[in-house]
Amino acid sequence: MYVGLPAHDMTKQVAAYFDLDGTLLDASSEKSLASTLSKRRPWRIPLSIGAWSLRFIGSLATGKSVYDSARNRGHFTMASWESLDKISLELVANKLSQRVSPQARQRLDWHREQGHRLVLVTATVLPMAEAMAKELAMDGVYGCGPDNRQGRLSGSEKGWSVPRRKGKVPIVEKDAQQNDHDLSQCWAYGNTLADSWFMKLCGNPVAVNPETPLRKLAEQNEWTIYSWKV
Repeated sequence: MYVGLPAHDMTKQVAAYFDLDGTLLDASSEKSLASTLSKRRPWRIPLSIGAWSLRFIGSLATGKSVYDSARNRGHFTMASWESLDKISLELVANKLSQRVSPQARQRLDWHREQGHRLVLVTATVLPMAEAMAKELAMDGVYGCGPDNRQGRLSGSEKGWSVPRRKGKVPIVEKDAQQNDHDLSQCWAYGNTLADSWFMKLCGNPVAVNPETPLRKLAEQNEWTIYSWKV
């Protein structure tokens, strides 16, 4: 799901697409959210573990990869969207904003100086994606979630937009088309091999704090490599 944010200039021809966890953020945003939710509501812990485990096993049984199966939303089962919105904003303000490295913020500023549009494309749940996008003053944000965020989560991603792995590719392609961007001139930042799918779309891919498989790919293709750590 896409959320438009106040932009400096929506006629920008070049975009910089950023992954979040491990790239701009030196932390796991969704794990932080789930952990905080459990600490505030301890009764949720057995529910979350049980729901996540059942969805993990069920996904494996239907042929999904371990990677995708492990990223189910069972840990948010029966949590309200309203509570996730509130906790995400608090968590970003009090903790996660401090986990964005100075180098990452400087790079965002550099893109703004070039007149580039800044877009967050992340597999984290939408309330957290939006809270981080607000903190980083992004022009747009894509995160995991449905169009209608009312009531409580079932733990299922059915009907959701899911910008994960190859799922980021159609999202970036559509965003570029809708905003008249030339992808050969755009930038893409990621930290894992899973990000390489959308990074390959752009003329300026940048590997940030790359895990070994992405580092090897980046070195083979002579992509820029940065180390941004808090």
